[in-house]
Amino acid sequence: MPRLPDPELQAEFYADVPTKRLIAFLIDTLAIILIVAGIVLLTALTGLFILPFLIFSVSFLYRAITIARNAATPGMRMMAIEFRTLDGEQISPPLAFWHTVGFSASLAMPLLQVISIFLMLTSARGQGLTDHMLGTVALHRRAGV
Repeated sequence: MPRLPDPELQAEFYADVPTKRLIAFLIDTLAIILIVAGIVLLTALTGLFILPFLIFSVSFLYRAITIARNAATPGMRMMAIEFRTLDGEQISPPLAFWHTVGFSASLAMPLLQVISIFLMLTSARGQGLTDHMLGTVALHRRAGV
C-alpha cells in the first residue's frame, strides 16, 4: 500500500505546490472561459441568458470529470501535480466529486477561500481547506508516488 512521502524528509514532493496550484487554477479558468464562450456561440448567444449557471455548470463538470479521470485537472497536469489521498492512493471519482463541491463552496464564500489559501501556505503538505476535510493532498506527479 503506497504511503505519502514525509514533507520533511522528502520535501521535493511538496515544493512549490501552492504556486503550481495557482497557475493551474488560472490555466483551468482560461479553458473554462473558452468552453463557455464556445457554448454561447453555439447557442446563437442565447446562452448569455443563463451565463452564471452555464459558467458554474461547465466549471463544476470540468473539474469533477478531469480530477476523477486523471487525479488532476488539465492545468494541474501541465504543472505536474496531482491529487492523492493521505494513504498515497489516487483520488477516486466520488472523492473527486466532493473535492469539487468543496472547491466550489470555497469560491462562493471568500472567507473559506482565504482560509484555504492560508492553510496551503502554512501546512506541511500544502493542503487547502477542502484537502484537510477530505484527506487529500496535491503533490508533484513526477516525483513518483
